[in-house]
Amino acid sequence: MGSEVKHGGAVAEVAVIGGSGLYELFDGAESVEVDTPFGPTSAPVTVGSIAGRQVAFVPRHGLNHEFPAHRVPYRANVWALRQLGVHHVFAPCASGSLTIDVAPGDFVVPDQLVDRTVGRPSTFYDGPTAFHVAFADPYCDPLRRLVVESCRAEGVVVHDGGTVVVVPGPRFSTRAESRWHAAMGATVVNMTQMPEAVLAAEAGMGYATIALITDRDVGIAEGEEPITEGEVYARLKADVEKVRRVLLRAIAADLPTCVHEGGPAIDV
Repeated sequence: MGSEVKHGGAVAEVAVIGGSGLYELFDGAESVEVDTPFGPTSAPVTVGSIAGRQVAFVPRHGLNHEFPAHRVPYRANVWALRQLGVHHVFAPCASGSLTIDVAPGDFVVPDQLVDRTVGRPSTFYDGPTAFHVAFADPYCDPLRRLVVESCRAEGVVVHDGGTVVVVPGPRFSTRAESRWHAAMGATVVNMTQMPEAVLAAEAGMGYATIALITDRDVGIAEGEEPITEGEVYARLKADVEKVRRVLLRAIAADLPTCVHEGGPAIDV
């Protein structure tokens, strides 16, 4: 039976937001219900122990992938994790490659992003308090480096740095859009990094992602056919154990100090 947290409690210090294909992290975890001003999370948050550290987990798209990228309750998810005491977030996500150098099956740990989403609530600060979070560097660099080191230790092909362009979804890009994203210097394309990354920054949490490359985006490789949804899930299924190993290694390591500082509305 889960517990209910309404006003903050140091239940976990690190969290994983699971992307497509990663719907659970560990066995025997406790379900924790968290009240948020933004409604329920995409699924009950579970908390368990990894290497003596309390870890919270929430599947971004729900337990049955019922939330497409533009309908994920990002604010509820991030608020709930902060209420549980989380300060470090690992957030793997499915992505397409925008360069020949990044192949399907590779991992990318981006250091920059470009937001092309529209209409998604992207802040905790809707008034009356105004707060402008510094977001020049959207990812916690020490946490990024820890993820890169963990990938290398697990024998995973990893690319250190790069720009993720975040598209609205749920459709995939046109060939023209894909070529445009590549021409402006983006490395990977994804549908969920915004507003998740900026909400984590507003909440004062260190945040790093692992872009799991399912395909080369349409228009990048000459003659390559567009990927189907089924092929994306097949690629993710093949990679889920790799990302689990990387996450377990990173969580067990010494967690770095991250610099984002949340504003007044997130003081729980």
